[in-house]
Amino acid sequence: MTDCAIRTAGLTREFGTLRAVDGVSLEVPAGAIFGFLGPNGSGKTTTIRLLLGLLEPTRGSASVLGHDTRTDAGAIRERCGALLEHSGLYERMTAEDNLEFYARVWHLPQAARRERVRDLLTGLGLWDRRHELVGQWSRGMKQKLAVARALLHHPDLLFLDEPTAGLDPIAAAALRDDLTGLARREGVTVFLTTHNLAEAEKLCDQVAVIRSGRLVAIGRPDELRARARRDRMEVTGRGLDERIAALVAADPAVEATEVADGRLTLRLRDGHDTSPIVSLLVREGVAIDEVRKGGADLEEAFLALVGSEGPDQ
Repeated sequence: MTDCAIRTAGLTREFGTLRAVDGVSLEVPAGAIFGFLGPNGSGKTTTIRLLLGLLEPTRGSASVLGHDTRTDAGAIRERCGALLEHSGLYERMTAEDNLEFYARVWHLPQAARRERVRDLLTGLGLWDRRHELVGQWSRGMKQKLAVARALLHHPDLLFLDEPTAGLDPIAAAALRDDLTGLARREGVTVFLTTHNLAEAEKLCDQVAVIRSGRLVAIGRPDELRARARRDRMEVTGRGLDERIAALVAADPAVEATEVADGRLTLRLRDGHDTSPIVSLLVREGVAIDEVRKGGADLEEAFLALVGSEGPDQ
């Protein structure tokens, strides 16, 4: 595997007058879990299809695992696993038979095939359920099996398009944990599209943000949080209500306020002293239990980036 699993330069794809991907240039390090963030319709899925050679770019170029997507698409797909819109599972077959079928498609020898199926099902906590029909399973279990299907042939790069979409919080958290463990054990690079900011922050070493087909930011999650340039202050206690929030909002340090369930959350402007805010709260009779101050979370950074006026790379 090369040091750079994915490299694009000015990658562009147009559908008539619609420019779905617009001049995207990025590099994905080998071995990373790379998050590709953006709202629905921003160009995430089209980018994956370009990288897999399922679509040809209108302009620009892309190489995946050292292969050009225009000329070596077959070689790329042989070395990649993908879980896109459809799981690819046969619901009238058992979990084991599903993986056995796909292992034969990949021409894995019989002994290696059986060992690989067992290893993947065990790693995902599905081995004891291997003889059950997939159609009887929950969506979360099906998604785990679909990930196993994508990993069967020991790919160097795994594409996952919104893998936790539609899962309940418990199933989504379980799948995230399994993905992290599998990626590390397999030594595979993961290219993950999502609009779930908490998911990206927990899973990804690096993230890129795309809006209307254009790349607006790329970096580690903490770097993107810093780029949002918004500090946050949370006050918990008794006596916090809308009247207090209105008084605090008049302070020049405060950009926005929100009060709910005994907690006052403030978004702060850069470089302002917040001690007058605490003094104001005390004067107004608020019984303060705790004051916490920190930087913007990834969701705030994401919203700031996708709401900005132009690319900021």
